[in-house]
Amino acid sequence: MIREDYWEDLSITDDDIEALYNHLLEVGTPLTPEEMAAALVDIRLEHERQKLERQRGKGSEVYLPKAHYQTGQRLVFPALEWAEGEVVGARAAHNPTLPPFEVIQVRFENGKTREFAAGLEDHILNEPPQLDENNPLLNKNLVLATYGDTLAQRLEEALQKNDEFVRIAGRWFPKALLIEVNIGHLNLAEAVLDMAGGGPLPTAQILEQIDFPTSDSPRLAEFSLDYALQEDERFDEVGPAGKVLWFLRRLEPEPVQETPRFLRYRPLDYDRQALTPEMLALEAALGDEHSPPPADPPAAGEVELALIFPHWRSGTLPLSAKTGHIFPTAYEAPRVRFTWVDGQTGETFPGWVVRPGKYVYGLEAWYRDKGLTPGGLLTLRPGVTKGQVIIEAHTHRPRRDWVRSVLVGSDGQITFAMLKQVISVDFDDQMMITVPNPESLDEVWESGNQNRVPLETLVVHMLRDLAKLTPQGHVHATGLYAAVNTVRRCPPGPIFALLASRPWFVHLGDLYFRLDEAAI
Repeated sequence: MIREDYWEDLSITDDDIEALYNHLLEVGTPLTPEEMAAALVDIRLEHERQKLERQRGKGSEVYLPKAHYQTGQRLVFPALEWAEGEVVGARAAHNPTLPPFEVIQVRFENGKTREFAAGLEDHILNEPPQLDENNPLLNKNLVLATYGDTLAQRLEEALQKNDEFVRIAGRWFPKALLIEVNIGHLNLAEAVLDMAGGGPLPTAQILEQIDFPTSDSPRLAEFSLDYALQEDERFDEVGPAGKVLWFLRRLEPEPVQETPRFLRYRPLDYDRQALTPEMLALEAALGDEHSPPPADPPAAGEVELALIFPHWRSGTLPLSAKTGHIFPTAYEAPRVRFTWVDGQTGETFPGWVVRPGKYVYGLEAWYRDKGLTPGGLLTLRPGVTKGQVIIEAHTHRPRRDWVRSVLVGSDGQITFAMLKQVISVDFDDQMMITVPNPESLDEVWESGNQNRVPLETLVVHMLRDLAKLTPQGHVHATGLYAAVNTVRRCPPGPIFALLASRPWFVHLGDLYFRLDEAAI
């Protein structure tokens, strides 16, 4: 006997939290929300059984419509949340469609009086209440299969609001039950990580070297040290979801601690309603980390993308809706350490997911070794081993090609030209922009002058300059996005919105545009 919406509408109560606290005390080990959801189902089902037994033992008779009752008799009503009342009257009922029966008046403890049938043999409530173990709503495994994720999420939300619990790598435990970690243990942990080049190291490996008591409960010992390290600013938890790895914050690369200047974007207001379906499709294909997720999530698996200047210069890649499924994530850690694997050579080297900045770091030397330039094509796919990401450049024998290049004049202004360059990678024709003198372009970024220019002015300048490089005098929206990002970090949305809404940007079809100088 249980309501159909019991699990669907279940709210986490203070009694639930207290029961889970006691459960964690009993098992003596931190649990995930999913593990606690399983415990909560057990607790709730046992509660329902106990409630039924308590009501049966109260001495009040369970109301059944087929029975006859006397004034003064006390009844309990399972269908009304086991409300209890006293029979205060009875009368004969007259219904030509039913056999003779009675109507009794019952006054409940809240003072209200209601009427019920008595002496009625054919009624759904004539079966005494009992817990039907065959009911799917009372089967723990079926309840967890149907409602487990929802219950785990509600538990997570409730525990986050409760100061008595702490979470590390997705597991929870009462703070008061943690093993004490003193400053000496923390200093030793720092020394261990320092000797390991900063890390990353798992907690168990640190415990082995700092003389920390682990015999009674190794998992609780790990959790206790994890919490102490988390609360100390010297340490950074950099493991992927479900795995705890520690790193010394002071030994992390600077671009992991602070967003490189080439990747810093000042959000712009623009009208997304102006973007056409073709523009939205192109925006999703470009995979910029500052673009909102597309309506249709991209398919999992291998991803191909072209570099833009800010990521090429920073040694990074975007952490976007297009690429996010490739890289490891975490429950809480803002930075996640993983391993790059060169898809051609098998070489491995460290990488970092920087979740707050929406980028992935660790590719500067690799870009240089592969001869990559902005516009170069890359392929990403998950590694064979968890925590690895395979990256592959589309390399070929070096050859000299006429390609679009960006130059900086003596006045600090940029211009684009077609120059013959040695190219050793496949590239996107629209996004290819070689940088003969990166240091001069660095100075443009350092000055910040381009950030003070209105985006529309910058787009007009770029379109005018790029148009000179083609006989038709038109420029694709992709090329314009790549060009703008040689001097200013900007996702495609604001650029495309300008192209769609200003009369001097004339659409020629297939997202090619020309500039109408007379309309400016």
